[in-house]
Amino acid sequence: MSTAASPRPRVALTLGDPAGVGPELAAKLLARRENLEKADIFVLADRSELEAAAAVAGVDLPPLADAPAPGHAVLLDDGSAPTVPAPARQVSKEAGERTMHQLLRALDLARRGEVGAIVFTPLNKTSLHLAGMHAEDELRWFADELGHTGTTSEINIIDGLWTARVTSHISVAEVASRVTAEATTNAIRLLHQLLSDSGLASPRIGVCALNPHNGENGLFGREEIDEIAPGVAAAQAEGLDVAGPFPSDTIWLARDRYDGIVTMYHDQGQIAIKLLGFDGGVTVQGGLPVVIATPAHGTAFDIVGKGVASPTSSQNALDVAIAVAGRRAARAAAATA
Repeated sequence: MSTAASPRPRVALTLGDPAGVGPELAAKLLARRENLEKADIFVLADRSELEAAAAVAGVDLPPLADAPAPGHAVLLDDGSAPTVPAPARQVSKEAGERTMHQLLRALDLARRGEVGAIVFTPLNKTSLHLAGMHAEDELRWFADELGHTGTTSEINIIDGLWTARVTSHISVAEVASRVTAEATTNAIRLLHQLLSDSGLASPRIGVCALNPHNGENGLFGREEIDEIAPGVAAAQAEGLDVAGPFPSDTIWLARDRYDGIVTMYHDQGQIAIKLLGFDGGVTVQGGLPVVIATPAHGTAFDIVGKGVASPTSSQNALDVAIAVAGRRAARAAAATA
């Protein structure tokens, strides 16, 4: 595959869990010509899988080419589709293995510098676990596969608001010990960088407290005083536009003041984000050397095969990946000019 002559963002697209709505959502993305005009899209699937997904989605596939070209997709068919497909609408080792196979191919493209972004449609964590993915979450698995040891955070996006976390997929009992000044500053930096890469010149970031009432001056805990506030101050000293900590039950009422909010643990942000705008949500695997984005919803087993799955979140994930990868590529090109 030769992509050196293409200045456009290059995106690897996988079909997600074959037992869910992922394949039909991917087909709907490919059927939109404007997506193929904005980026070079490399599809990790066998032709039989892609054609079956398009039939379910009720869409026509775009022209498939051997090399990138506007209006065309590149199908990287390795002839590995199983003779007996994974059972539809249910968890299985077979579905997890197929999902991982294509994700590993996408990561290999990224390691070789042939794509700057990966978009995957919904996957199923249990199926992946059955297939051998034993990291605490996909983000950690991606980082391990890429040999990346830097700061990472799952980034959750709804229209006009991005969130990052100081801690993520750990027990609530472990959260307080993981909330440190360094971890807070790192999460702020990461969110600032991604917001900048998305096109915001001066991102505004708010930071949540950990304890009720912002700790009430130490009455309900000292994490705000000893860790979070120093972490915010360190980011401010670097010139970042960040404020906090603020009580986590009221910061969302002032969300129009911020482009991004840093939360201390998973549900502190996820409950708010999903209430504010579940439809259209995007998850970015933040901090990795390659942009990896996915719709925030799951495999939706209950509507598989009906062709009614909405591509809104998948489209938003693709848009974010294209925007961030495009700006990173442009910055890298300018640095070497």
